[in-house]
Amino acid sequence: MAITRRHLLQTGAVAALTPVMGTAAGIPAISSAQAQSGSEGPAWRHALSLFGDIKYPAGFQRFDYVNPDAPKGGVARIISLGTFDNFNIAVMGVKGSIAQAATMIYDALMSASQDEVSTEYGLLAEGASHPDDFSWVIYRLRKEARWHDGKPVTPEDVIFSLETLKKQSPFYGAYYRHVTKVEKSGERDVKFTFDVPGNRELPHIVGQLLVLPKHYWEGTDDQGRKRDISATTLEKPLGSGPYRIADFVAGRSVRLERVKDYWGANLPVRIGQNNFDELRSEYFRDNNVALEAFKADQADWIVENSAKQWATAYDFPAVTEKRVVKREFPINDLGRMQGFVLNLRREQFRDTRLRRAFNFAFDFEEMNKQLFYNQYKRIDSYFYGTELASSGLPEGQELEILQTVRDKVPPEVFTTPYTNPVGGNPEAVRANLREAMKLLKEAGFEVRERKLVDPSGKPVSVEILVQDPSSERIALFFKPSLERIGVTTSVRVVDDVQYENRIRSFDFDIITDVWGQSLSPGNEQREFWGSQTADQPGSKNTIGIKNPAVDALIDKVIFAKDRAGLVAATKALDRVLLWNFYVVPQFSYPYARYALWDRFGHAELPKYARSGLPSLWWYDVDKANRIGKRS
Repeated sequence: MAITRRHLLQTGAVAALTPVMGTAAGIPAISSAQAQSGSEGPAWRHALSLFGDIKYPAGFQRFDYVNPDAPKGGVARIISLGTFDNFNIAVMGVKGSIAQAATMIYDALMSASQDEVSTEYGLLAEGASHPDDFSWVIYRLRKEARWHDGKPVTPEDVIFSLETLKKQSPFYGAYYRHVTKVEKSGERDVKFTFDVPGNRELPHIVGQLLVLPKHYWEGTDDQGRKRDISATTLEKPLGSGPYRIADFVAGRSVRLERVKDYWGANLPVRIGQNNFDELRSEYFRDNNVALEAFKADQADWIVENSAKQWATAYDFPAVTEKRVVKREFPINDLGRMQGFVLNLRREQFRDTRLRRAFNFAFDFEEMNKQLFYNQYKRIDSYFYGTELASSGLPEGQELEILQTVRDKVPPEVFTTPYTNPVGGNPEAVRANLREAMKLLKEAGFEVRERKLVDPSGKPVSVEILVQDPSSERIALFFKPSLERIGVTTSVRVVDDVQYENRIRSFDFDIITDVWGQSLSPGNEQREFWGSQTADQPGSKNTIGIKNPAVDALIDKVIFAKDRAGLVAATKALDRVLLWNFYVVPQFSYPYARYALWDRFGHAELPKYARSGLPSLWWYDVDKANRIGKRS
């Protein structure tokens, strides 16, 4: 449901809505008689849910999981990896601060709750209305919604935002491709018309739109120069959200300050949240340097993605003294696929048997033991960690769906449960390598003078492209395994800018990529695996998939009529992706690892919040005094 490149909020495919009744936080409720179509038109609704159940009724005061009396104040210092050179979220390649802080600077039409799956309540919009066939949706803006300069948020801003983001961003272009028309339909109403009826998630994902200020982007900067929404800029943006950029040092740090007169502070979806007066992001290009800064109390928390670091690097005195606490927060809000991407735009990777041979060459179990202290599990699904992951053999509705593409998918989809090869000991590794060589021989490859050559006699060589030391470690572990089946393999480390440019233009043999998956997949699957995005620079289809069976199954996911149909269609899609061996699956961990200086408080975290940092936390003066002043 929106931005995976951070990821990502992912989208779903089943929608149900609840009519508005009563009032919310003093805002008059919209009656059905106010609908654009008149008293006989579709009802106005205060919430949208892809699953059908809405927890909070119209007129609710706050989410159950927040502390409405949370103290406001204090500073949170945040570690960000990489750098940044742009504050314009409409331009692809945005890094660092604006990617992480966009939802703090800009408000969306709706805001998601964190104790429900795929349910949204009004933020900029006070209500939504759509017909039973989901062919359009109207959002009505709140009268009091304001930009930080005091000007009202208008339908013209919403129209400008959608049209601009679709034009400038490949991701948004794919995400909102089914919105064929957006128009002002009332004083505060915006109508979105869709290309076909029946796509039940479209009213929902339109509500996730981050709204940009049209008057700002069509104006001039402090130097009198006309602003350009298609260009990068380090001018501090005008927003509407709870925070604004106070100051920054380009590429190094950004300081956000809480907007004291924020227009939406007392809305039910904002009560008890955004409690820090300041959020300071410091940027580091190296995770080891970032860790040393954290240990020196130059940052308040750090997210640890390295199993080795988590096991060995957190034995410094502040941990022993319990001034620093280690926390693992369960990841319940999304699934994932992470793997070595084999670029199908390269001729050598178009043979499924070669791709499968690469999977047989990958000894995950030994890597897990040597590099990760056996903390990880091997990924065996494109929807790993969710009920949407396929397993066993297809049956029931899933089997019926797969029958519609039977002539376009590998026969093993129907006959053999998908499993990854298992290594971890010399006998298993030798067996896997023999299976790899058998597949290569069947495909016409052979080894000459210890080098694998393709059917035309051309040597098979690959470059694994990486951008950081942790990825390099994994690539270097894989390299000798590929060389054992005769593949000439190199590992190349490049800086962030080079890496981004090469990925955007699909100029690579192998990379590691990650796709976050919501609990209710939908239109974003076209961006991930659809034929129409395979040649679109900057798209998330880094693999380059152009498969009519995959396209057909994506449509089954998007147009599922109920939850059972969605689950069946997603499992069918998962199974077909797996049996095409588009990636060599890597690994996952079911928790987010955090280390924190113990100077903060939080309410009981809801199921889908993960850490809840920073929005659900607050600065605790008593705790801070006990552990001592910051360095």
